[in-house]
Amino acid sequence: MKKRVIIFLITLMMAVPFAAQSKEKPIILRFAHQNPESGLSSVKASEPWLRQIEEATGGKVKIQSFYGQTLAKGKDMWEATKLGITDIGWCFHGYWPGMTPVTDVISLPAMPFTTAEKGSETLWKLYEKFPEIQNEFKDVKVLLFYTSPPYTLITVNKPVKSMADLKGMKIRMTGGPPTEMVKALGGVPMLIPMPDNYISLQKGVIDGMGAPWEAIHVWRFYEVAKYYTEVPFPAVYFSLVMNKAKWNSLPKDVQEAIMSVSGEAGSKFWGRNFFDEMRAVGLEKVKEAGNAENIFSLSAEERQKWIDVGGEPIWQKWVKDMEAKGVVNAQEILDTTLQLGQE
Repeated sequence: MKKRVIIFLITLMMAVPFAAQSKEKPIILRFAHQNPESGLSSVKASEPWLRQIEEATGGKVKIQSFYGQTLAKGKDMWEATKLGITDIGWCFHGYWPGMTPVTDVISLPAMPFTTAEKGSETLWKLYEKFPEIQNEFKDVKVLLFYTSPPYTLITVNKPVKSMADLKGMKIRMTGGPPTEMVKALGGVPMLIPMPDNYISLQKGVIDGMGAPWEAIHVWRFYEVAKYYTEVPFPAVYFSLVMNKAKWNSLPKDVQEAIMSVSGEAGSKFWGRNFFDEMRAVGLEKVKEAGNAENIFSLSAEERQKWIDVGGEPIWQKWVKDMEAKGVVNAQEILDTTLQLGQE
């Protein structure tokens, strides 16, 4: 009898830690995103990645998602993440021209990469290599970066087949090098948040915009834009960042688990799923709208003209601007970007 009691007590003592562990509450992390939850980019990119985090942490982390600007506006996301309004923020850096000027190298026009996956890989490697880029993100914890492919020019009332066609047109473009390119080509750059562009195109506030095929589909621009031209426009870039204090509060094993699905692998995942796999869907929507014959590419001669006027001069201006700010290795950063982008 006594032996049975001892065995029972030992069994009970062993069970207590497991019982406590099973009742341990998961760490809740809030995730804020500008785009709608039902959008294909959210379904294909953000939701699978969030589930990857939960799985990698063995359920120790649960993500509470806030889509459609319900927790923070897209243009406010950087500050919202720094202040802890959200734990993880989806940040589109085109909203904040001049805030991360060294990182802007990836959004110079006519970069050699043609897919978002390659652009995303390139940007992560630049971040790992250059302290000058790391310093621009010192106030947050960077989980990953990703880029768009080079933007397509979409217009409402007239096609653009040459630089002359673009002259004087009001074109929505993001801040930094993309804005500089539009100016150099003779257009009038307009800075408008993505959610406001549909009505801006519809009401003639802008004549056109640079947009990836993902946005053409998600924001239904195919309903208001008639013409589509593939031009040597820049790509744009995004970051998934975390509040630094929140990150530092996480156990080391949780941090390592999160980064196992972030970093370079996560960057490539977002680029591929958010943008590259959306191209065919966007093209199909344009064709369904009856504008299949309005998709154009510049002639080789015309494309080179755009690069000569609005491409390489912007590269050199960026180098000079960065050197003036004390970034003595700006040319090396540009050369590395060009090299990584075409490998």
